[in-house]
Amino acid sequence: MHDRIQERCIRIGQYIADTGATVRAAANHFGVSKSSVHKDMDQRLAQINQTLYLQVREVLSYNKSVRHLRGGEATRRKYRDR
Repeated sequence: MHDRIQERCIRIGQYIADTGATVRAAANHFGVSKSSVHKDMDQRLAQINQTLYLQVREVLSYNKSVRHLRGGEATRRKYRDR
């Protein structure tokens, strides 16, 4: 794995762990695709830094558990603002 990719994995992982950001928010912040963030966090980060990987897994699991609530709120705002 290239050093550049390892550094990106660590930077994105630290950002998600510190801010509680979603995959989409992290992808926008770092200018990469959601697929890249997923692959970096699910596969690569576990090989690079296990402790950070576990912290990120916890945040992403929480984000997934409240995903349906965020979607419902977004839909409510969409129709309320019309």
